[in-house]
Amino acid sequence: MNALHLVSIDAKPCPNPPCGGGGSQQTVPTGILRINGDLSSTVSGNGSGSVNVDVAVIDTGIDLDHPDLNVVGGVNCSSGRSFDDGHGHGTHVAGTIAALDNSTGVVGVAPGARLYAVRVLNNAGSGSWASVICGVDWVTANASTIEVANMSLGGGGSEEGCNDGGLQEAICNSVDAGVTYAVAAGNESDNAANHVPAAYDQVITVSALADFDGEPGGLAGPTCRDDEDDTFANFSNFGADVDLIAPGVCILSTWKGGGYNTISGTSMASPHVAGAAALYKSGNPGASPAQVKGALQNAGNTNWNNSDDGDGTKEKLLDVGGF
Repeated sequence: MNALHLVSIDAKPCPNPPCGGGGSQQTVPTGILRINGDLSSTVSGNGSGSVNVDVAVIDTGIDLDHPDLNVVGGVNCSSGRSFDDGHGHGTHVAGTIAALDNSTGVVGVAPGARLYAVRVLNNAGSGSWASVICGVDWVTANASTIEVANMSLGGGGSEEGCNDGGLQEAICNSVDAGVTYAVAAGNESDNAANHVPAAYDQVITVSALADFDGEPGGLAGPTCRDDEDDTFANFSNFGADVDLIAPGVCILSTWKGGGYNTISGTSMASPHVAGAAALYKSGNPGASPAQVKGALQNAGNTNWNNSDDGDGTKEKLLDVGGF
């Protein structure tokens, strides 16, 4: 794998950002409702939930001053010195994972979890594999604190093994140190086996569900983009490497500058799973990454409308109602 290969963001911004906002009262995003976040131990949306877990967001950084996020540290492996977010993507991911359960904005899957901004992509949403590996290695060095990491990014590549001398080896080392990784499957309507880190067995690879109302049944009309309610998102990657499906279309979350935005992509599906991993770890602190992955898969359901996703396999839909 060429160390200088650029990494692309797996996001499809809505046509006219910000396409929604938190408002003066807290909104429970459709994705949180669809995975039963309101039924979890934190009861996301009741205004009082809080999760005692540490999560790294390996991305464009996080808005360090966002009032709806608990950012406690980070590192910059990209351009400049700050790990603040000049793009917005990393902040959006962070909000889905852990936006505070309060009286304003939105709420995350694991409300109030401590967030670490691991900036590996620049303000344009691109970067080198070397920068990504730098970020993963930083998480590994802090594995005594950080339990979960999210990677809503990717590029071309395939499974090479834990001795590849590159990204997979770095992730293998991090997982061996106890960090659970959730990663985006990618947005190319392609087999995830052709994209990394989605192809790696050591991570939890997440495809995207199109859901417009937070409810099963497929009865809602499209909102920010065209798709069919409660089906496999028409842009999502697929294949045997996909471990779970989660909401990834028209997801409202936090944004840079203290704001909110609605965007789509497997980038938006993956942080639902990272938040779920954080929830599980809060109640099972000794669980290994493999145990976390198994628990999330076992808790998933198939209560969504199957559609042709390219491989005929109906992935388990993330369900945190029992966490």
